Amino acid sequence: MGRRITYIKTREGWLHLTAVLDIYSRKVVGWAMDKHMEDGLVASALHMATAHRRPVEGMLHHTDRGSQYAAHDYQQLLSAYKMTASMSRKGDCYDNAVMESFWSTLKAECATGVYNSRTEARQSIFEYIEVWYNRQRRHSALGYSSPEAYEQLHFESNPVSTKLG
Repeated sequence: MGRRITYIKTREGWLHLTAVLDIYSRKVVGWAMDKHMEDGLVASALHMATAHRRPVEGMLHHTDRGSQYAAHDYQQLLSAYKMTASMSRKGDCYDNAVMESFWSTLKAECATGVYNSRTEARQSIFEYIEVWYNRQRRHSALGYSSPEAYEQLHFESNPVSTKLG
């Protein structure tokens, strides 16, 4: 998936945003924001993702080589969820392409300037992900469907399948 943490500029300082993206449907299935970038930030996003998806044993969970993802506690969390950890190869930018595309889209369509506060940024990003991106924004990679519509179409034809990126 790629780099899972990005920085949002506010007049109060940085807001760190992390996300878990389902590569199959491009849906953001977990995310978290905070003023600091500690290990708990990425764990929060993973907890949200697993609560929404209930992944099957052996689910592949791909990240970049960031210290938060390589940390012992995060690796133990993946193990507890029975996920298979996968990390980008050093210097291989293509491993991160889908996630980098999402960050680029978010910054071009939502976080285009400097927010007045972290609260304002949180509200804007929440609305972007949950109202616009997942449910309405059409993706060329999905046949110009939204991630939500794409998943509904897939799960109607294959109800036992679950994905988590």
